Amino acid sequence: MTLEKLSLQTPLIDIKGVGPKFVERLKNLNIDTVKDLLWHFPFRYEDFSNISKIKDLKTGERATVNGVVKDVKMRRTWKKRMILLEAVVADETGTVKAIWFNQKFLITILKKGTTINLAGKVQEDKKGSMFSHPMFEILSKKTIERLKEGDIEEIISDLDYFKHTGRLVPIYPETARLTSKAIRYLIKGVFDNVEKIAETLPDEILKKRGFLEINDALKKIHFPDSLEEAKDAKKRFSFEDLFYLQMSNIRQKKKLAKQKAYVFAFDEKYAESLINRLPFELTGSQKKAIFEVLRDFEKGHPMNRLLQGDVGSGKTIVAIIAALIVARGNKPFDYAQGEQSAFMAPTEVLARQHYQTFKKFFTKFEKGVCLLTSSEAKIFYGDDMEVVLKKPELIKKISFGEIKIIIGTHSLIQKSVDFKDLAFVVIDEQHRFGVDQRAELVSRKFSGENKILPHFLSMSATPIPRTLSVTIFGDLELSIIDELPKNRKPIITKVVAPENRNKVYAFVRGQVKKGRQIFVVCPRIEIPQDEELEKKVVYKSMFSSWEDTRAVKDEYEKLSKKIFPDLNVDMLHGKMKAKEKAEAMKKFKDKKTDILVSTSVIEVGVDIPNATIMMIEGADKFGLAQLYQFRGRVGRGEHQSFCLLFTDSAAKTTYSRLESLVNAKSGFELAEMDLALRGPGQFLGQSQTGIPDLAMKAAQNPEMVKEARESAEEILNSDPELNNYLFLKNHLEQFEKDVHLE
Repeated sequence: MTLEKLSLQTPLIDIKGVGPKFVERLKNLNIDTVKDLLWHFPFRYEDFSNISKIKDLKTGERATVNGVVKDVKMRRTWKKRMILLEAVVADETGTVKAIWFNQKFLITILKKGTTINLAGKVQEDKKGSMFSHPMFEILSKKTIERLKEGDIEEIISDLDYFKHTGRLVPIYPETARLTSKAIRYLIKGVFDNVEKIAETLPDEILKKRGFLEINDALKKIHFPDSLEEAKDAKKRFSFEDLFYLQMSNIRQKKKLAKQKAYVFAFDEKYAESLINRLPFELTGSQKKAIFEVLRDFEKGHPMNRLLQGDVGSGKTIVAIIAALIVARGNKPFDYAQGEQSAFMAPTEVLARQHYQTFKKFFTKFEKGVCLLTSSEAKIFYGDDMEVVLKKPELIKKISFGEIKIIIGTHSLIQKSVDFKDLAFVVIDEQHRFGVDQRAELVSRKFSGENKILPHFLSMSATPIPRTLSVTIFGDLELSIIDELPKNRKPIITKVVAPENRNKVYAFVRGQVKKGRQIFVVCPRIEIPQDEELEKKVVYKSMFSSWEDTRAVKDEYEKLSKKIFPDLNVDMLHGKMKAKEKAEAMKKFKDKKTDILVSTSVIEVGVDIPNATIMMIEGADKFGLAQLYQFRGRVGRGEHQSFCLLFTDSAAKTTYSRLESLVNAKSGFELAEMDLALRGPGQFLGQSQTGIPDLAMKAAQNPEMVKEARESAEEILNSDPELNNYLFLKNHLEQFEKDVHLE
């Protein structure tokens, strides 16, 4: 590796000794530059600082031993699906066995006579102690000589001697054919040769909070001498990410407050007339949400609001009423008046659902509501008048402002789609869109000279705990619908033991005979071939049970041919073409299908009042919030509904986790449990938010969130334009670019 000084912007491919294959694997972890690599932080540490003699090893402890390889052999096992490599290592006090699975390349590395360190958890063997899949480190001649001199304490504190054993060892997020060991090796070489990194936090914050200086923190997060050091380093970087996130949120709020937006006067009588046309009574929280949105319309600067509510709580109606207010404009007696609204949904199924909801409840709307997806282009003008067009024709009408409400998918952000006077944007299930896609619709250029920004309403049926909402979506105002429509029956939820499967099948048949319909959800589309499965397996004890996980195609074959050959069974999954998916959903909605076997594609936007059973196979493979979404697909009609959770896992923790879905009183209560179990990154989908991992984890620490926001407010209140913090300003702009904040 080159000894030239490296900058944070240096591409790893330019570093001598870092080959193209290595760089390609690093790209799978979004690591391209020196900065990316140094900010690829460990997610845990293995404590191998206990250096022991072989005779002193104790079962269950984590330890490092130093010895010489006496014997190495390799053989196949478990019906030739596994390769077992076994080495015997000896020191002056005895011998210990080490085994690795599917690591046949080690036969060329661990040669007899090689001096190595072994580190791992000590296990019991018939002939003494053993290590299973231990870390190892081949010692250099220099290290061996120092060991002979007895300088063990000095050696283990020097990274030039021990990097992977004999100390606190960092474990990193990995990818195929790229281990933590390789990452550690590269980080050590890069860290030794990188130029001094400029501090990214203001001095007053470092002093007030007692944080480590950035270069010191980087060393201690990657190569700590103690867990306390690692904790201090992580705390500094966690705070830093939260601080910049809060800086961005506050600045975004201030920026929006200066922008212009369409103003719509709050006509309470007109709003009430729209609500009174509905064949059902809105809940109190729905009315409150409508009131909050309409009040925002009066302010003259762009609304930026998140509307949260459980599945089936009626968020769509809130958005539709707001869109009708926008379409009416401020001169209700002039037909030409009124501005445009756009609804963007993540799937065609959901977009079509919104379109049908509008048609169902507002049959007299004459200003045009359209559906634009990759496979459909149609306009509804009220009184059952619907026109199917070619997409270019519909796009032309949108650009001329002839259509006031536009509902669609990603099709709405095509370059060919333009708006005349887009005043209101609704994005449903916004966490399912990439942030760039969301920003494209909110801030796109409009035809003509209109530079007024649209009001923005983001909707989500994934209940997000308030601490997380305030942190991640701190620039958004929050509206919550925490009531379900009246007369909804609670969904009976059960965790089903494997031995009761046949009883469930009998129950399903009985429900179908009564005219009801069934959802069956599986975690995957199909089971991979053995070759793919091999890639997932490191050694026998690490089997994840994915090989036994039920798949849509197999479950469809079983149910349609063996269990219910007399019933109409169909399937739905993401690899099907749009027309095939639309046809499958239409057949189910038209009651031509009794049982629909699907992947999570039905998680949002499917409204089938006649469906009363949600069977979830491999329920332990889904997050609690996702299971809650699935359950919300039933219980939408007058009939009693059921959610049945299947798992082949015998683990008590699995049953306990699934039982929390049975016992949770609300989606928000369940979200808190899910957040605690999975962490914010998995809960929200880090790739969809763009938020750094440490900030996501720190979001669970309300005190740190509060401190970060206080620090951000102090600086922005004293210097709104950051004229005295030019480095901070530049770093903030880079942070916003890196995490794609809108």
